[in-house]
Amino acid sequence: MTRARAVFGGLAAICLAVVSLTQPSFAQTQRTVLGQEYIPTVWVDPDGCEHWVMDDGVEGYMTPHVSRQGIPVCRRGNVCGVMNSDQFFATDRYGINSANRQKLAQFFSDATASAYIIAGHTDSRASDSYNMRLSYNRANEVAKVARTTGARVIDVRGYGERMPRASNSTANGMAQNRRVEIICIR
Repeated sequence: MTRARAVFGGLAAICLAVVSLTQPSFAQTQRTVLGQEYIPTVWVDPDGCEHWVMDDGVEGYMTPHVSRQGIPVCRRGNVCGVMNSDQFFATDRYGINSANRQKLAQFFSDATASAYIIAGHTDSRASDSYNMRLSYNRANEVAKVARTTGARVIDVRGYGERMPRASNSTANGMAQNRRVEIICIR
């Protein structure tokens, strides 16, 4: 049993050494968790950074441009629409009525972006977990409308109360924080 542990321990050390030797610089790629199945894909973060992942777990940035520190310089998506939640959703609800569905559908039909990221936000009146769920559900409802128009939605996120636009200490500030942002990728 002791010999088997020594052999296994030696193999583990060799594997770790091989992984660290073959790992490229962080500015271009990084290795993700080993032992999982990866599907080659490309995605865009809300900050506009396009990422890629290979089926062996290596991932990196699509941009060849880096700062002096070696950090990728990403193209930014523009917030092309902000839907105030109070106009589209009833209090504590995430369903959209038919009139507001038509307004959203018209927005997506007229917009010229190649893809969209949809991010939901709330004020701070409920618990964090409740607000996270509510903001995601509202963003997802907007994404459903977008998809019915043929718009390409590449990400749907809920931030709850974590990214306020204004102070939550006033009614006006809370109203500004209850929103769904549509980020256009051109």
